[in-house]
Amino acid sequence: MLTGKRILLGITGGIAAYKSALLARELVRGGAEVQVVMTRAATQFITPLTLSTLTRRDVIVEMFPPSPEQPTMQWTRHIELALWGDVMVIAPASANTIAKIAYGMADNFLTTLVLALRCPLAVAPSMDVDMYLNETTQRNIAALRESGCTIIDPDSGELASGLSGPGRLPDVDRLVDELSKIFTHAGQDLAGRKVLVTAGPTYEPIDPVRFIGNRSSGKMGFAVAAAAAQRGAEVTLISGPVGLRTPRGVRRIDVETAREMGEATGKEFATADLLVMAAAVADFAPLRVADRKIKREQQTGATMSIELAANPDILRSIAPRKRGQVVVGFALETDDGIENARKKLASKNLDLIVLNNPLDDGAGFGADTNIVTMIRPGVEPERLPRAAKIDVAHAILTRVIPLLH
Repeated sequence: MLTGKRILLGITGGIAAYKSALLARELVRGGAEVQVVMTRAATQFITPLTLSTLTRRDVIVEMFPPSPEQPTMQWTRHIELALWGDVMVIAPASANTIAKIAYGMADNFLTTLVLALRCPLAVAPSMDVDMYLNETTQRNIAALRESGCTIIDPDSGELASGLSGPGRLPDVDRLVDELSKIFTHAGQDLAGRKVLVTAGPTYEPIDPVRFIGNRSSGKMGFAVAAAAAQRGAEVTLISGPVGLRTPRGVRRIDVETAREMGEATGKEFATADLLVMAAAVADFAPLRVADRKIKREQQTGATMSIELAANPDILRSIAPRKRGQVVVGFALETDDGIENARKKLASKNLDLIVLNNPLDDGAGFGADTNIVTMIRPGVEPERLPRAAKIDVAHAILTRVIPLLH
């Protein structure tokens, strides 16, 4: 899996930096070319000479490293490496560097390189337990995960401070396994394909202030978009109102109502090879929308009624327009899930439907994990164990790709 791969290994300041030498050695043993990039703080824990010896390449620390071959082009080195790498992994990744990447800062060679990357990025956080569990650090890690970055969660155990808890850099074997997974998904098996993904809720206005909505966070749809982009697809993401960052390399169209989502989906579907309808589209909308805020004093009695009308069924409207495209739907069910999902699969002419239950532990609204069952016509349902949504997204795409051929 590693033979011939070009790996950018970022190392930041932390006691776990000694493990980066073991990781570099293992990657080279596996047949990979490894280019090490270090922060200045990292050199206080392990020397560039050690890593240069293991990788047989000069280690880059300074923003403007010497370039004997092109002495006048030093300032483009980060661009050259950003195009050279097949994957970049930062291990260990300090809280400081994670924060810089999350906010797009580029004040050293490593963070500047990250901004220019075209290849997948993996980050292995490593720090003391209280730094790792700090709300700000967790928010920054979540932001990286949302943007399509692979987060290699730390192990728990005794730390250099003497405290115990999460924050240990995983052993080399696990780090290599995580990189191998990335290469499995980064095989560009969707190169040349156009993938259309819908995500998030829709908001159906009652008046200029209030709306009817649902609890969808959009995380599953955004994970599908990120996974498809990692696999080389040209991805368009149609999103309802969510607070998520657009995954790297993804074109995003923001909508609010079910009708707006239907119009955008119908327009983009004509040129798509694959549609993944992960959005939680409202089934009904207020029949009449007030142009001013409805005041309590305007109502008579202790109740208020809102008359609802059915929204257009986006998947049902698209079914007759299929011209070889693959269409994947989602079914959110709390009762009789398999039976209801099969009915939706047939009635909407889907090629695959992904069933989940928000009542399952680890599959609720807003969670970073999901538990799904994939159902295809004439095939036994396949239930997957709980996994991170990006991994679930890749599992869906892995089963869809053969249908495209």
